Amino acid sequence: MKISARNVIKGTVLSVKEGPVNSQIRVDIGGGNTITSMITTEAAQELGIAVGSAVHVIIKASEVMLGTD
Repeated sequence: MKISARNVIKGTVLSVKEGPVNSQIRVDIGGGNTITSMITTEAAQELGIAVGSAVHVIIKASEVMLGTD
Protein backbone atom coordinates (compact mmCIF):
# COMPACT_ATOMS: atom_id res chain seq x y z
CA MET A 1 0.00 0.00 0.00
CA LYS A 2 1.45 3.37 -1.02
CA ILE A 3 -0.26 6.57 0.08
CA SER A 4 0.64 10.26 0.28
CA ALA A 5 -0.16 10.67 3.98
CA ARG A 6 2.94 10.74 6.19
CA ASN A 7 1.28 10.01 9.53
CA VAL A 8 0.84 6.24 9.39
CA ILE A 9 0.86 4.16 12.59
CA LYS A 10 0.58 0.37 12.72
CA GLY A 11 -1.79 -1.08 15.29
CA THR A 12 -4.16 -3.84 16.32
CA VAL A 13 -7.94 -3.47 16.58
CA LEU A 14 -9.10 -3.63 20.21
CA SER A 15 -12.82 -3.09 19.72
CA VAL A 16 -15.46 -2.47 17.07
CA LYS A 17 -18.77 -0.80 17.94
CA GLU A 18 -20.96 -1.03 14.87
CA GLY A 19 -23.78 1.42 14.35
CA PRO A 20 -26.34 1.69 11.57
CA VAL A 21 -24.20 4.27 9.70
CA ASN A 22 -20.83 4.64 11.44
CA SER A 23 -18.59 2.32 13.42
CA GLN A 24 -16.18 3.23 16.19
CA ILE A 25 -12.88 1.38 15.89
CA ARG A 26 -10.43 1.44 18.81
CA VAL A 27 -6.82 0.62 17.88
CA ASP A 28 -3.87 -0.28 20.13
CA ILE A 29 -0.80 1.51 18.75
CA GLY A 30 1.59 0.27 21.44
CA GLY A 31 3.10 1.75 24.56
CA GLY A 32 -0.30 1.75 26.27
CA ASN A 33 -1.70 4.16 23.67
CA THR A 34 -4.89 3.84 21.66
CA ILE A 35 -6.46 5.75 18.79
CA THR A 36 -10.19 5.75 18.09
CA SER A 37 -11.48 6.16 14.55
CA MET A 38 -15.00 6.66 13.23
CA ILE A 39 -15.56 5.15 9.78
CA THR A 40 -18.67 4.10 7.94
CA THR A 41 -20.00 0.69 8.92
CA GLU A 42 -19.98 -0.24 5.24
CA ALA A 43 -16.24 0.55 5.02
CA ALA A 44 -15.50 -1.43 8.20
CA GLN A 45 -17.30 -4.44 6.75
CA GLU A 46 -15.63 -4.12 3.33
CA LEU A 47 -12.18 -3.91 4.99
CA GLY A 48 -12.97 -6.92 7.20
CA ILE A 49 -12.09 -4.99 10.34
CA ALA A 50 -12.51 -7.14 13.45
CA VAL A 51 -10.99 -7.39 16.92
CA GLY A 52 -7.41 -8.57 16.54
CA SER A 53 -7.02 -7.31 12.96
CA ALA A 54 -3.75 -5.62 12.04
CA VAL A 55 -4.45 -2.14 10.63
CA HIS A 56 -2.68 1.06 9.68
CA VAL A 57 -4.02 4.23 11.31
CA ILE A 58 -3.66 6.98 8.70
CA ILE A 59 -3.97 10.55 9.94
CA LYS A 60 -4.56 13.12 7.23
CA ALA A 61 -5.75 16.48 8.49
CA SER A 62 -5.47 20.11 7.49
CA GLU A 63 -5.14 21.09 11.17
CA VAL A 64 -3.65 19.56 14.27
CA MET A 65 -4.71 21.27 17.49
CA LEU A 66 -2.86 21.19 20.82
CA GLY A 67 -4.05 22.17 24.27
CA THR A 68 -2.49 22.68 27.68
CA ASP A 69 -3.79 23.15 31.21
